[in-house]
Amino acid sequence: MAGSVPSFEEWLTLDEVRSLSSDLGDPAPIRALREEAHERFLRLPLEPNPLYRGYGYFSNVDLSRIDPAAHGAPVTMPPPIPGAIRIVHDVAGTRVDLPTELRDAGVVVRTLDEIWQGAQGRLHDFLRGSEEPTDRLSALATALINRGYALDVPTGIRRPIRIQELNLLSIPHEALSVRRAVRAGAGAQLLVTEETYSTPAPPDGQRLFASSTDLDLADRAKVVFLTVHAPDLRTVSIYRRSATTGPDSRLAWLWNGLGGFRTKNRNHTSLTGSGAAVDDLQVFFGAGHQAFDSSVDLTHIATDTHGQSITRGVFRDDARGMSRGLVRIEHEARKTVSFISEHAMLLSKGARSDTIPILEILCRDVKATHSTSVAPVDPEKVFYLESRGFTESEAVRAIGEGFLSYVLERAPVTGLRDILYPALSTRWDGGQIVWGPETFPGLPELEVAGTAAAPEWRFDSKLR
Repeated sequence: MAGSVPSFEEWLTLDEVRSLSSDLGDPAPIRALREEAHERFLRLPLEPNPLYRGYGYFSNVDLSRIDPAAHGAPVTMPPPIPGAIRIVHDVAGTRVDLPTELRDAGVVVRTLDEIWQGAQGRLHDFLRGSEEPTDRLSALATALINRGYALDVPTGIRRPIRIQELNLLSIPHEALSVRRAVRAGAGAQLLVTEETYSTPAPPDGQRLFASSTDLDLADRAKVVFLTVHAPDLRTVSIYRRSATTGPDSRLAWLWNGLGGFRTKNRNHTSLTGSGAAVDDLQVFFGAGHQAFDSSVDLTHIATDTHGQSITRGVFRDDARGMSRGLVRIEHEARKTVSFISEHAMLLSKGARSDTIPILEILCRDVKATHSTSVAPVDPEKVFYLESRGFTESEAVRAIGEGFLSYVLERAPVTGLRDILYPALSTRWDGGQIVWGPETFPGLPELEVAGTAAAPEWRFDSKLR
């Protein structure tokens, strides 16, 4: 089968990149950025680190028929969540619902068109957090940027703000490549949900979803960024998430990976302000021929920073998972406390997962630990539940769901486990999470635990 898959050179040509640039009305810096990214796409490897090239699991990817310039009718939407900012990316473009009270308070959302037409300084601000692509897929995502926005929440807004972003794939061979830049002013409190869904998968061909995020947290800002990844099982996805944290700021990256064919996720957080803290919590469920490749990088630069990364995955059938985490503590990052945990559960002989934690400690006055495991279901636990009336399949499911719930229960979102359970249950039963004219699996209203009641909202006190 591998021989029938077109080579990557056939996925995207320079003429197609230039045509997309012309359709979107790119300014000169963006046009040059696209062409440089395409050149990198042609010469860079899938995995830049040779130590990990045997773990990528990106076989049978064929993006030769994707169309990033496709246009069509907007996807049917439910009413927006009251008081929330809603941003929708679909084949019709980008649509923004910004409540009047937030606009009057100084919250600004600029779409890609508005950024392109703005001053050079605005364009520079939008791109300032961007990293040069280091692998083929991230370069592809940069070359194909066709949706995006910049969100600026000013200092002085004390009420928590919910931002719901919906990425919806609805036509065959569609390609959405979304770029977002979010700035949280001093003391701001944001709950951002990035949700990716699709209509039923086309009978042939793959679709592409790419997501690039840059967060900039000012002093004492508190941000929760929750991703629900649930497209159809023929979608190839590329995620890049990056953040810098100001003094005494709090950030939680939350990831719930359920759908997709091949998914690559890269998280990089730089703790640059003294007293900053970050939680990176990830959950994966893989079945069939799905594959997930996740990487977390926590870089402690300032003093008295705290971080933890917890990743758990459950894989069955022939699914694949790869999780690697890096904690780097720089020379001046005294009083750092950091922890990385990566664990996977395999439910069948064909499933596979690799977990690779790494610590780079360049400062003595710190505490850094890690844990990792890959194992099948404990037969003693299965036997115990069977003795209480469970069937074997019910016992395995209960253990697997509890294994993933360990992470969700630590998320600073009230009731997140119960909110996400219906989607996990659908995937466990072999179904797909489908966006349709009458079914909207988007997340409901959410509340960040402790934000309203406890101004000193923190993550896991055990790390303190």
